[in-house]
Amino acid sequence: DRTMEYIGATIAAARDEKLPFQSRQLVCEGGVAARVRRAPIGVMLNLGPFNYPFNETYATLIPALLMGNSVCMKVPTTGGLAHFLTMDAFASCLPKGTVGFVSGKGRLTMPPLMQTGKVDIFAFIGSSKAADALIKQHPAPHRLTIYLGCDAKNLGIVTEHADLSVAAKECVTGSTTYNGQRCTAIKLMMVHKSVVEAFVPKFLEELGKLKAGLPWDKVELTPMPEANKSEYIEGLMKDATERGAKVIA
Repeated sequence: DRTMEYIGATIAAARDEKLPFQSRQLVCEGGVAARVRRAPIGVMLNLGPFNYPFNETYATLIPALLMGNSVCMKVPTTGGLAHFLTMDAFASCLPKGTVGFVSGKGRLTMPPLMQTGKVDIFAFIGSSKAADALIKQHPAPHRLTIYLGCDAKNLGIVTEHADLSVAAKECVTGSTTYNGQRCTAIKLMMVHKSVVEAFVPKFLEELGKLKAGLPWDKVELTPMPEANKSEYIEGLMKDATERGAKVIA
C-alpha cells in the first residue's frame, strides 16, 4: 500500500543522521542554499477527504507527528469508519492529547476551532472556496502554516496521432476509477477534431464494459457515497445540456 510506503519513507527521512534537527551547515537543493532546522510548529488542524481517507489524510498527519506537533483531525462525515482502527492505534501508542478527533459537519465544527487562534498548521484537501472561508476565521491567518490541495481539475487530451483504442481505454479508466471521486480523475477530455468521430464509439464501447454493483462484488461502478449525489449529478447534466452540451451515454 502506497500509504504505508510513504509513512515508512517519512520515518526513514526523520531518522536520517545527515539531516540533524538543528544544523549550521548549508544544504543545497536545486541551486538554493539554506540552513535546515526541523522543529515542531504547534497544533495541526487536519481535514482529510472522504474519497481517499488514508493516503491523503496521513500524508500530512504522520509527518506532523514525527516533527513533534499535536494534531486535531476532522473525521470525514462519509467514510469516517475507516479511521476507527487508527484511533485505537494512536490511543495506545501516543501520549494522551497528541491526536484528537472531531466529527460532525465541517461547516459547524471547523469555524469555532479556527476562531480560537490555537491552530498553527492548517492541512486541508477540498475546494478553494471552503479553504479560504476557514482561513479567514483564524484571528491571525498570516501566521498559519498552510498545506492545501484544492480544486483538482484534470484534463485528458487525445491528439490526432493517438492510438484511439488505447486512448479510449485510458480515458474511461481515468474518469471512472473510484467513481471519478478522486483528485486525479479526468474531469474533462479534449479530442482533436480530426479523430473525435472515431474516438467517441471506442470510448462508449469501453464504458459499456464496466459493471455496476456493490463494492464487495468486484465491480467498477459502485453507489455514490452520499444520498444526494445522484440529484447533484443530474443537476450538472441538466445545466450542461441547457448550455448546449449533448449527452452521449
